[in-house]
Amino acid sequence: MTAGKRIEIMDTTLRDGEQTSSVSFLPSEKLQIAKLLLDELKVDRIEVASARVSDGELEGVKKITHWAEEKGYLDKVEVLGFVDTPTSVDWILNSGAKVMNLLTKGSYNHLIHQLKKTQDEHFADIQKSVAYAQQKGIAVNVYLEDWSNGMRNSPEYTLALIEFLTTLPVKRIMLPDTLGLLSPEETKAFFIQISERFPDAHFDFHAHNDYDLSVANVMEAIMYGASGIHTTVNGLGERAGNAPLESVIAVIKDFTDLQINVQEQKIYRVSKLVEQFSGQHIPANKPVVGENVFTQTAGIHADGDNKKNLYFNDLLPERFGRQRKYALGKTSGKANILKNLEELGISLEKDELTKVTQRIIELGDKKERVTTEDLPYIISDVLQNNSISKNIFIEGYHMTHSHGLKPSVQLRLNIYGKSYDAHASGDGQYDAFMRAVKEIYKSRKRQLPKLIDYHVSIPPGGKTDAFVETVVTWDYGKIFKTKGLDPDQTVAAMMATEKMLNIVESFNQTPTKEESKFYGNEYRAVAG
Repeated sequence: MTAGKRIEIMDTTLRDGEQTSSVSFLPSEKLQIAKLLLDELKVDRIEVASARVSDGELEGVKKITHWAEEKGYLDKVEVLGFVDTPTSVDWILNSGAKVMNLLTKGSYNHLIHQLKKTQDEHFADIQKSVAYAQQKGIAVNVYLEDWSNGMRNSPEYTLALIEFLTTLPVKRIMLPDTLGLLSPEETKAFFIQISERFPDAHFDFHAHNDYDLSVANVMEAIMYGASGIHTTVNGLGERAGNAPLESVIAVIKDFTDLQINVQEQKIYRVSKLVEQFSGQHIPANKPVVGENVFTQTAGIHADGDNKKNLYFNDLLPERFGRQRKYALGKTSGKANILKNLEELGISLEKDELTKVTQRIIELGDKKERVTTEDLPYIISDVLQNNSISKNIFIEGYHMTHSHGLKPSVQLRLNIYGKSYDAHASGDGQYDAFMRAVKEIYKSRKRQLPKLIDYHVSIPPGGKTDAFVETVVTWDYGKIFKTKGLDPDQTVAAMMATEKMLNIVESFNQTPTKEESKFYGNEYRAVAG
């Protein structure tokens, strides 16, 4: 490897990436992706389509070439063509493109079984295609389809094809691991062999990811002779996909002295747009662009980050236009929560922080996902709980909900240490619950406030499955609100009602003899 050597990045998301099962970009979507790849990310070249595919494909290429010509990028836009003189070249001319990537047979097995031609016949056809392209002003790069199998099983033929191509006006010889079968050791050995035999040729490497080795193979290829690498955004592509642009860029920057043009801080926004257009969800743990890859979950990691960034590596999220996050859940601990509070500009007292931490752990034990957006809701719930004496609580309940029958609730309330049971049905689960509460309070000769508003919400963005917040407004001669939080909407409303019952008890109510006996001299009513 030559230190400081420049590596070209050719992205083929719009051509090979579109071969992902069920992925088909609209012409307008292709244009937007092309603009981001060339104008924002600054990749060296893009491969945008295959010739002869469809009228829609032609329309998409025309949109891209029209824009690229205005921007001075036309020589960076490439189209896959076939050895079918003059069809592919004419199609490319019609599209407005100026570069053809000619697909030839890189293994003897493909030559004899698919083309059913001799080596001399195929070479003659290639020469004819290149000459016709040159005549029409189309620059030519050449793919050796199934090159990796060719080097394994028919190296004499494959090396003879490369030698033949070096005698033609071909700018780049592109070597695909078409079936994603190479190991890093083989990739290294093959590139050493061809780079020593053809030192003046420009070789691109096109990796597939069938064994999850595409990035490792890219590393070997650029270390031992490749001058260009083909990628796709998010690793889109047939079967297991192609070498992912995001990982390839990170690896080249962090593990080599090679130079690339790509602006890595733009990678994430391009990745998210391609995710949207392709409909292919990015796995949460996908390196560089996955949702979770810059999220610390364990509290000890957040604590270490506060103490000289002990859990940082070179893959800093800011490099890719992202931010580090600290997950909230059962393993969070106070350090993670403090990090999130800092982001929100919130400061809590020590006892409040302890209670917020405990609430998050409770949610995490239910395997619920807690996000930064949830935090203000949790804090609000905890602070309201702090201000209310909990003399009354829901000790147990059983709910039924079935088609054609009214929902019912069996409820047990604990009021000053004594349990009260009631059963009721209603027009909904919460209505049934409230009827049961009213039955208990009727037995105590106590009045309940009137419910005047009921509002359910989730944290903004709808990204959480941790809980819903239910806010209930009550009229008891004065208007007041209570909140409840729970993954279940009805239970959240019940929690809000439990708070209401405790507040009502504090509205200068006189305790019964049993209640006074239970609390003794410690009982006092707190004015609301």
